[in-house]
Amino acid sequence: MTKAIKLLTALPPPQRGRLTALAREVSFPEDAVIFEPGGTADRFWVIRSGAVSLTQRVSSLERMTVASLGAGDLLGWSWLFPPYRWDFGAEAFSPVRAYEFDAAAVLGLCEEEPQLGLTLMRSVAEILAHRLEMTRGQLMEQFALHRRGSL
Repeated sequence: MTKAIKLLTALPPPQRGRLTALAREVSFPEDAVIFEPGGTADRFWVIRSGAVSLTQRVSSLERMTVASLGAGDLLGWSWLFPPYRWDFGAEAFSPVRAYEFDAAAVLGLCEEEPQLGLTLMRSVAEILAHRLEMTRGQLMEQFALHRRGSL
């Protein structure tokens, strides 16, 4: 399994500086809902401290945690792709401090500086590939447990 990549440390220092100049520091208390599935994806975060649970609705009353994110992790990628709606929900598992980025401002910077945009998109793609690999591993474990239980 590949090592998880952290968005800001993946960028060379000059590009990281230009990107972080667009950030604002935010915090979320424990149990705060950061975003809901289907909501407008117009920003993203890099977690500085704390833990965030990515959730998926199983029923109208029940949510299931599908991933946990911590310091240095990217929270939110739906701002990159139409229809710009969150696929999952996100909740603060503990008090969270993060850098928040306005998607339109970041996309504008990527247009102005194509090399930064390419590096940023490659980093996000690598993060998504890693998460997909982790999810596939979890699904295989669940399948194996289910199969053993049905024998």
